[in-house]
Amino acid sequence: MIGEDFLEKYLKRLEVWHRFIEKEETIHTADAARAAGLELHRVTKNLISKTNEGEPILLIIPGDRKVRLKSAAKALGVRRVSLVSFEEAEEISGYPPGGTPSVGHKTKMRTVIDKSLLQHKTVYCGGGSRKRLLEIRTKDIIRLSNAIVAEISK
Repeated sequence: MIGEDFLEKYLKRLEVWHRFIEKEETIHTADAARAAGLELHRVTKNLISKTNEGEPILLIIPGDRKVRLKSAAKALGVRRVSLVSFEEAEEISGYPPGGTPSVGHKTKMRTVIDKSLLQHKTVYCGGGSRKRLLEIRTKDIIRLSNAIVAEISK
């Protein structure tokens, strides 16, 4: 696990505006939003997934929506995308589920961000641990990960 220190150093090194919010320990997005007093649609789900060829990918969607895996596969130009287990997600990203940020992972991954998130200047995501969230500009997520923007949630 690479953790919250790595994430903070990564963001500072790249001079990315960000803010951390401390909260009680949570795993699920709805609980994190509630604990931090945030609207659920502003807190992202960062879903570590794999293509049918085994390529790890990151899908970023609003916390109040469900991922459309077929739409994600289409955006990536692959046949199929599937979610991975919590254990595999932590191995790939370097962060525990509930603390997975939208940027700064152990494994470089192609990323797809849901188009609806672009309506927000900033969003909140896992802050490298289950006890904090990261506020980051949506445009910085796209820039840092070279993210594909597509409609991948319902």
